[in-house]
Amino acid sequence: MQRSETRVLTSHTGSLPRPDDLVDLLFRNDAGRLDRRDVLDQRVREVVAEVVQTQLQHGVDIVNDGEVGKVGYATYIKDRLTGFGGESQPRPKPLEWQEFPEFFSRRAAEPAVQTPACSAPITWQGDAEIRRDILTLKGALETARPTEAFMTSISPGGIWYILPNEYYPSHEAYVSAAAEAMRAEYMAVYEAGLVLQLDCPDLAGGRNRPRYARASVDEFRGMVAMHIQALNHAVADIPPERMRMHVCWGNYEGPHLSDVPLADIIDLLYQARPAGLVLEAANPRHEHEWAVFRDLPLPEEKVLITGVLDSTTNFVEHPELVAQRIGRFADVIGRERVIAGTDCGFATFAGRRVVDPRIAWLKFDAMAEGARIASQALWR
Repeated sequence: MQRSETRVLTSHTGSLPRPDDLVDLLFRNDAGRLDRRDVLDQRVREVVAEVVQTQLQHGVDIVNDGEVGKVGYATYIKDRLTGFGGESQPRPKPLEWQEFPEFFSRRAAEPAVQTPACSAPITWQGDAEIRRDILTLKGALETARPTEAFMTSISPGGIWYILPNEYYPSHEAYVSAAAEAMRAEYMAVYEAGLVLQLDCPDLAGGRNRPRYARASVDEFRGMVAMHIQALNHAVADIPPERMRMHVCWGNYEGPHLSDVPLADIIDLLYQARPAGLVLEAANPRHEHEWAVFRDLPLPEEKVLITGVLDSTTNFVEHPELVAQRIGRFADVIGRERVIAGTDCGFATFAGRRVVDPRIAWLKFDAMAEGARIASQALWR
């Protein structure tokens, strides 16, 4: 994984806007109503090639496939693992959705995503799917020259976070089974020469799930420690410097009053094997937490991909503000270990557009300019 050795590098969290016709194909395929899979595959190849070039045009150094071939950052895994034949159930809502029902009712019209329950043993069956994703991205990279490329994959705890368990006798047994099964996908990404990004919404956002919303901090920390242990087992054979881990508090506009403070979990996050930590730091509920790294320093072997763009607002950040955000972290952990990024994805689920696609790319322009301004100051 690259470091910002001569200037501040830029990246993002993973999901990027998808064209409407691709969204339609993805949902038809997800519902089992797509007659020809080859039509979807061809369209995905075209869009991945486009989105790789678009990232470079808007100043992104470390690129990916935009997750455009997945209907959701986590739900895609139901087709790569056995055991998810249970009835599709609504995703558990964060505590705040119960406390502010009038506000969150605006999301009632969002497209429904299939979230089947685990109802049988989990085993890996996704060789063809992960091979297709890798070949598609690598094909797009043949005509592009990014600094580096990464591919996202849901973590074992992320599977618990998004798909309910109706089979395993305990939470721990469910996550452990998912960890064992997911080793194949993680290793395939690494062996393809791509940086593996593990999406871990559970490690912070899990605090708002019904089971932990009113639990003690110690009980929640126990869950985080268990999930990190399972993750470390799943990636035990992959060098830390070839991995990054994304942690967030939920990619949605809302009060976020019950979010767990970063200071309460940062020591546990440091225990995860991935050398890269991709973290929210631009939204108004967590921007102040740059100071946590002053009090609880980032380990020397790790790199921080810090959010400088808020993925839940259509405000376009001023480049000077982006540079200030970068500068705070550079002052605390060193310029070489800071990469500019986004708080979360701009299209976490297909068809859900909190940020208008045109505005999303303007935000990337602001990040690139802000990184240039910060680099001039830091490498003066």
